[in-house]
Amino acid sequence: MFKKSLFKVVAPLAAASMLLAACGADDSSSSSDGEITKLVAGTEATYAPFEYLDDKGNVVGIDAEILAAISEETGVEIEMKNVGWDPMLSQVTSGEIDMGAAAITIREDRLETYDFTDPYYEASLLIVTKEDSDIETLEDLKDKKVAVQINTTGHLAAQDLQGKGSTDILAYENFSVALTEVLTGAAEAAIGDNAVILEYIKNNPDAGLKTIEDDSFKLDYFGIMVKKGNKEVLDVLNEGLAAIKENGKLDEIVEKYTGVTQGLE
Repeated sequence: MFKKSLFKVVAPLAAASMLLAACGADDSSSSSDGEITKLVAGTEATYAPFEYLDDKGNVVGIDAEILAAISEETGVEIEMKNVGWDPMLSQVTSGEIDMGAAAITIREDRLETYDFTDPYYEASLLIVTKEDSDIETLEDLKDKKVAVQINTTGHLAAQDLQGKGSTDILAYENFSVALTEVLTGAAEAAIGDNAVILEYIKNNPDAGLKTIEDDSFKLDYFGIMVKKGNKEVLDVLNEGLAAIKENGKLDEIVEKYTGVTQGLE
């Protein structure tokens, strides 16, 4: 494949919504011989270091750079739109966008509706609470207010602990709100992906927060999500992922944002 960078970001959520309305249900395109020339990705850009907005309103982060690297390797233009978490899921299902790229865990329940690329990141959950909290384990949150991002692995962990109908689980559209609830005392703790929580604490060292690992948290793997059965798009993405794993670009991107490399194959 020829190498040409064709990555484009449409960052603000409002702008993304207007573009979707103006351009119709499918902004992706193919050449006359049916080869894919452009793909549209949705994201939820409040999840540093994976996706967030820079001071110019552009979507940046691990996922944005991975898509840019895939675009360069495959020659397929990839446009990234900040549409929000739940809208991203529904728009992949409806075909309004070609993929979701937002630190999405590959889970059995999601595989019933979506297909995923090969994994590109290994993650685990963390508990975050105030430094003076008595919380030491996940079990200590059994009867406590817990903040999470809705429909995420952290949300499932809270439901497994307290039950799906628990009114002590505070679920929000994005994880930044969950963190705010801990800071204000509305929640005793939050459960989320380790890299996201550690990034927040690194950037806010005076926030007065601590993290707790728990042996019950299993390793998770992130992949790029496409509509079930969309093999053509999946093949393009996996081709690009394989290339950036082999040439070291994936490790370079992850290390840039997290300080560690994972060496996923």
